[in-house]
Amino acid sequence: MEKWIQRAKKYITGRRAAVFLLFLAAFLAGNLAGAVRERLTAASGVSVQQEAAGVGDMAAQPDVAGMGDTAVQPEAAGMSDTAAQPDVAGMSDTAARPEVAGMSDTAMQYGAAGTASQQGIAEMTGTTVQQEVAGAAGTSALQEAADGNWGLSFQEEGKPPVANATFEELAQFDAYYAENTEEKVLYLTFDCGYENGNTPKILEALKKHGVPATFFVVGNFVQDNPELIRQMAEEGHIVGNHTMHHPDMSQIADAASFQKELEGVAELYQEATGQEMVKYYRPPQGKYSEANLKMAQELGYQTFFWSLAYVDWYQDQQPTKEEAFEKLLGRIHPGAIVLLHNTSNTNGDILDELLTKWEEMGYSFRSLAELTGEADSQT
Repeated sequence: MEKWIQRAKKYITGRRAAVFLLFLAAFLAGNLAGAVRERLTAASGVSVQQEAAGVGDMAAQPDVAGMGDTAVQPEAAGMSDTAAQPDVAGMSDTAARPEVAGMSDTAMQYGAAGTASQQGIAEMTGTTVQQEVAGAAGTSALQEAADGNWGLSFQEEGKPPVANATFEELAQFDAYYAENTEEKVLYLTFDCGYENGNTPKILEALKKHGVPATFFVVGNFVQDNPELIRQMAEEGHIVGNHTMHHPDMSQIADAASFQKELEGVAELYQEATGQEMVKYYRPPQGKYSEANLKMAQELGYQTFFWSLAYVDWYQDQQPTKEEAFEKLLGRIHPGAIVLLHNTSNTNGDILDELLTKWEEMGYSFRSLAELTGEADSQT
């Protein structure tokens, strides 16, 4: 009996030792893990609480970009890595937000029936308007923006906005968005999708001030208003091509279809005036691709974007005079190509006063034909 008691004592002693060693190992492992965790936390700047909350390194440091937590996470904000860091892209903090990057105030679109709706510029995807970013990626800004929308970023008062492409890049395709000059000259243009009574007031104000303008017209505008087309031509204005049906031209891949959209308007213009239409083209909705620019160039057209516009096309949400002046006076700059819509009641009402204010600021007005060097052939 005593023999069995001795064996039991040895078993209990051994079991206690095993349990003790097990607890000792767990204690040491816990301390080691804690030490490692503290060292990693100190190196990364992310607290245990932040990690528990699922906050990543970038989101935990919003000051890096000067924006909120989600703004520094490109995936969450719907932007590319560089677009989420405005300092890298050469923009102000707010310019990294899509609605500020030239995409809200310069949008416009007409429906196929000629009704006004918002332009797809606000749909600009993944590409910033900064040439620095495109250069860092090894591609031109024009290539980066291909199959996209025209966009602007206003960064300095009295200076041209930064655009999808530079003056030089556009010049390869006989395309313009402004004149690269310090001289206080403006080029006034109107996009005409349909007539609602404002064009006669616009023409009257232009005539009063002796200002030449270019009217980019769609097919139905020419069909429905041949008398206005003739008046524009007779009073020395240029009538440009805004396509027959106002489609997204960046989606047209074949040259024949592209040409048909432009030729339809040119034929209607000749029927209305007995003259050949000047080959000036503005892409509907500001949507374009490098291939489109080449197509237009091969057809003998020069393409015109813009460097200043504002939201003036909503018939039931027309801007006030004060709102219009804030944009059109505050963002004006030497060499600007200004885009206004003929359908805007506000534009019809304020144009006379607007032209006066620009004149008081020291600006004069020129025709796009002077920008292209074709003034003599247009007279």
